Amino acid sequence: MRVVSGVCKGRPLKAVPGSTTRPTTDKVKEAVFNMIGPYFEGGVGLDLFAGSGGLGLEALSRGLDKVVFVDRDTKAIQTIHENIQACKMEDKAEVYRNDADRALKALIKRDICFDYIFLDPPYKKQQLISLMQKISENKLIGDSGYIICEHGHDVELPGTVGEYLQTKHEKYGIIAITIYSRLSEE
Repeated sequence: MRVVSGVCKGRPLKAVPGSTTRPTTDKVKEAVFNMIGPYFEGGVGLDLFAGSGGLGLEALSRGLDKVVFVDRDTKAIQTIHENIQACKMEDKAEVYRNDADRALKALIKRDICFDYIFLDPPYKKQQLISLMQKISENKLIGDSGYIICEHGHDVELPGTVGEYLQTKHEKYGIIAITIYSRLSEE
């Protein structure tokens, strides 16, 4: 595992010890950022099931100003901190140990609006639709923002969820990436 591109290109990333997390492969990471970027001129991201922090760190390396990392696993939080330090991105990262629902409630209270939200929950506990509905209802993402979902290839997500329209869907072996953006007013 490494940072694929940007200012931290090639920097190795630690994986979370044990088998509770499934890191996003470099191939899938590259594909995700080719779909939404590949580089950014600022913006704020949320890595909601951060694991090792690989997606959020890739986004920072490619130009986001700030990323909020959330995971409920203590080992994951420790790994995220180590990877942020290795990439020298401490000033651009916030890290919280929390479950997804509580984290979203806290972020709603802070009135933060994200440009990119990365959702990569454990495949066995798929909760993507309910999370996207909560994101939509509480306007957690800007008008030109994206929700990026990583899920099992056998999971079919709907064409629309709340205010969001599925704009891209690709499969990479057993992994699928589905991207949503706000429905236009037209």
